[in-house]
Amino acid sequence: MARTQAADYDERKEAIVETAAALFARESFNGASVADIAKRGKISKSLIYHYYQAKEDILYDVMISHVRALEAAAREVVDADVRPERKLRELAHRFMALYVGAVDRHKVLLNDLDHLPKARRAEIVTVQRGLIEIVRKLLLEIEPALKKKSGAGFAAAMLFFGTINWTHTWFDPKGPVSAGALAEMAVDLTLGGLAKVAE
Repeated sequence: MARTQAADYDERKEAIVETAAALFARESFNGASVADIAKRGKISKSLIYHYYQAKEDILYDVMISHVRALEAAAREVVDADVRPERKLRELAHRFMALYVGAVDRHKVLLNDLDHLPKARRAEIVTVQRGLIEIVRKLLLEIEPALKKKSGAGFAAAMLFFGTINWTHTWFDPKGPVSAGALAEMAVDLTLGGLAKVAE
């Protein structure tokens, strides 16, 4: 007979991922051990190994949970019946909220992807590429003239992500500029740039 799953299984697993994300973000994947995760989370190593076979499995869950949240937000936005400019603004707001709300996971995603096994790394990259494609298509809807310039849509999408992806290195949620205001600025810069490129 199969062993039944504990009622708080998901909560305990999420707590391990949250703890690991904080440690990996601060110490790097190589700098934090399973023992460190156990100590910080005030749990035993054996409990962690009940949920995960290896530290790389925890790293994968840190990353996949973050990119899947971004993907879900993006899908919800693009399915909305609003103009593409409004979709881009909403997308920027959703992404910034997720970046600020999961800053540790975001840092780990940007810094430790190479530590995942090839197949799992490819899965993460596939989701990331999907997000880039969503933005690229939105930008082409906003500025169809980009279609006439080879690679311009992709470059514009990458520049959009470049304006927000690294905000965790300097952005202070308690500072004078809010995450929402920053999202608006990112879109304004992008839209202004598109108009110039399309000339």
